[in-house]
Amino acid sequence: MKIFLALVGRDIALALRQPTDAALALLFFLLGGAIFPLGLGPEPLLLARVAPGVIWAMALFAALLSVDRMFHADFEDGSLDQLALLDLPLWAVALAKTLAHWATLGLPLLLAAPLLAIAFGMPVASLPVLLAGLALGGPLLSLIGAVGAALTLGARRSGAILPLLVLPLCVPVLVFGAAAVEAALLDLPAQPALTMLGGFALAGLVLAPWAIATALRHALE
Repeated sequence: MKIFLALVGRDIALALRQPTDAALALLFFLLGGAIFPLGLGPEPLLLARVAPGVIWAMALFAALLSVDRMFHADFEDGSLDQLALLDLPLWAVALAKTLAHWATLGLPLLLAAPLLAIAFGMPVASLPVLLAGLALGGPLLSLIGAVGAALTLGARRSGAILPLLVLPLCVPVLVFGAAAVEAALLDLPAQPALTMLGGFALAGLVLAPWAIATALRHALE
């Protein structure tokens, strides 16, 4: 456990030394979302209705901005070979790096989401459901993105290939995440959608690290 936590701390420290990626992703999330009202018009009911889908879509695109570099630096300088030799399973190394990615990117997006929701005119009462969905789905987006990053590690034009692999897998996350908020907006129970999202998160937590580790071993051979 100490090695796992040290690896998480290492990646968070490296990200904080170069905060450009996280800052650009956060700025993209906020500005990209703010553009939609300009195209849709100032109708409050329309903006509140499309807000859940817009926020979830922007969170996904913001995560994709940096996920392709999750393993790239360690792969280029040989650190990934050293990490594979640690007294820690490679799937645990992958999970630690994914957790650090979410902590430095997904968590700021989670905290900034209410600002975008209020800008769209969403009721304050629906914000807890939005935050609960992002808290469940955000780490899952990082896990799915990490799978894509590991599969394309070392490939040419990996930045173009990765979205083609990741986006189809993220569709259920966006559907149920947005559905939970829409249910809250219509005064309907949001628990079924959040339960499905939690189930997907648990499945991703079990399966994704194994898939990432398998892809990383292939890249290191």
